[in-house]
Amino acid sequence: MNLPILPTISTSFIVISAILVAIGWRQIWKKNIESHKKVMLCAAFFALAFFIIYASRTIFIGNTAFGGPDSIKIYYTIFLVFHINLATIGGVLGILQIITAFKNKFKVHRFVGPIASIIWFFTAITGVAVYVLLYVLYPGGETTSLIKATFGL
Repeated sequence: MNLPILPTISTSFIVISAILVAIGWRQIWKKNIESHKKVMLCAAFFALAFFIIYASRTIFIGNTAFGGPDSIKIYYTIFLVFHINLATIGGVLGILQIITAFKNKFKVHRFVGPIASIIWFFTAITGVAVYVLLYVLYPGGETTSLIKATFGL
């Protein structure tokens, strides 16, 4: 099995981020505020590292099309759209959480935190599933960079 390095690293970063969110959740539940802050900022770092790798790869190398059977491509596409929506909502809520924490808006932070965390856990799970479908179960399809697609190169 020949797994591509950048998607493997970026998917690992999302999983690490979700694990750190779970640890951070446990820390705040135990009232370990300083540990919670550090762990959650580390989780944000891994999420940002994922995004930088993903965005760079999309722009310069491209996204990999689904290489599995046509009979399940529609299901994969629906699942991928679900994952992308979760990731977008989770990312926005994560940024909101960092802002509310640093601005000491803890009422909002406490309310949004569990929602953001659960969405992030599902983002990680569905992200791993997308990775498995694209690179493990089926051979990856065609890859076209955003630059080539945009400028017709």
